[in-house]
Amino acid sequence: MNALLDAARSLVVHPPPAVPPGPAGARHHLAAPPGAESGTSGGAPGTRTGTPRAPGREPGTRDGGPGAVEPPAGVVLAARTPWFELTGHAGHRTARFDGGVRAGAEPMTIGTHHDLASVTKMLATTTALMRLVSGGLVGLDVPVRHYLPRFAGGDEVTVRDLLLHRAGLWEWWPLYIAADQGGDAEAAGRLAEELPPRHRPRTARHYSDLGFVLLGRIVARASGLPLDRAVAALVTGPLGLPATRYAAPAGTEVATGARDDRVEMAMLDTGRPYPTPYRAADFTRWRRGPVHGQVSDGNAFHALGGVSGHAGLFSTVPDLLRYAGALAGPEPLGGLVRPETAREFFAPGPDEGQSPGFRRYRLRAAGETLTVLGHPGYVGCAVGFVPGRDIALVLAANRLLVTGAPVPTDALWHALLAAVAAQIDQARP
Repeated sequence: MNALLDAARSLVVHPPPAVPPGPAGARHHLAAPPGAESGTSGGAPGTRTGTPRAPGREPGTRDGGPGAVEPPAGVVLAARTPWFELTGHAGHRTARFDGGVRAGAEPMTIGTHHDLASVTKMLATTTALMRLVSGGLVGLDVPVRHYLPRFAGGDEVTVRDLLLHRAGLWEWWPLYIAADQGGDAEAAGRLAEELPPRHRPRTARHYSDLGFVLLGRIVARASGLPLDRAVAALVTGPLGLPATRYAAPAGTEVATGARDDRVEMAMLDTGRPYPTPYRAADFTRWRRGPVHGQVSDGNAFHALGGVSGHAGLFSTVPDLLRYAGALAGPEPLGGLVRPETAREFFAPGPDEGQSPGFRRYRLRAAGETLTVLGHPGYVGCAVGFVPGRDIALVLAANRLLVTGAPVPTDALWHALLAAVAAQIDQARP
């Protein structure tokens, strides 16, 4: 029996049911917990008042579109446990659209490269910071202004606050418009530092792309290297992840990430889920065709040159499984960080469902409830691991290649967790 293969084949035909509502961390919940509503506090001058933000949507993008929820064009599932290692894949990595109908083109494979979107936050930024904290080059409780003097969030906000999404920053802001139509990554980075916060710090969790843009700049500042080279030196090189980089390698199989830039264009024109003073017409460099081999995230691509702490990485499922396995082993990251550093990053924070840099989920299998740490990405990827238990989980899908509403990433993740739980129940003595 290969429950993952069965699940993969099912997911590209029938969208999984929505995950039942509940508090963050109380279910297989993948996207941001409730609490980051538009228009509720701290709006910048000139912004439009937005409607409340729907729980479970990552900032910077939104689900939507006409029609029923549609399954992803293709999906890859993978799991490594003490009892088995399984993969399953189905569907297509690219698609054609004719008259509103999707037709699969090139098949999805285990070796397909994927836009990781916000999985970058975990794999690149959080992991690099684990190395830097372990080496004494960054302190979790050191004020952000020690590393980024222009930071507008005050003297008390720390690196830990950014990792926990408790710094009060804007969840998302179109840096590519505000930074003179994009193209100047340093100007966009400075704008992220200087943008006034939206919420009062340390009062609640407000999932923030901008916080991880800043954390990426802290990694670069503390390491003395550009972010992409720092991630290669601190993370992907030592862990042996040759397919993981800030650009899809030329000539490789790549899953198309999105049909175009329509999601962010709609965000600007509606002011949902985050109100800004801009409209889509204020930007002239939108991508009007398939986003293939480029990071889908607008700030990462248009403003930051494809390299950011919040998005930009591409990888394959074998690399992601190797990475998650390194975090799940008896020596976190294969001994590259001190045990006390790993414990600090893996510990629960003040908000349910969040550790420093990692989300927290629950997996019940064989009569036991396990804590899975990990992170999702809006395009359709997610990575998880159980510390010290040698359990690693990977989801990779191109869920945005649809004509209507895409299936939420958390529903795909829930399906993977259910399949893994069933396989563990069968395999475990």
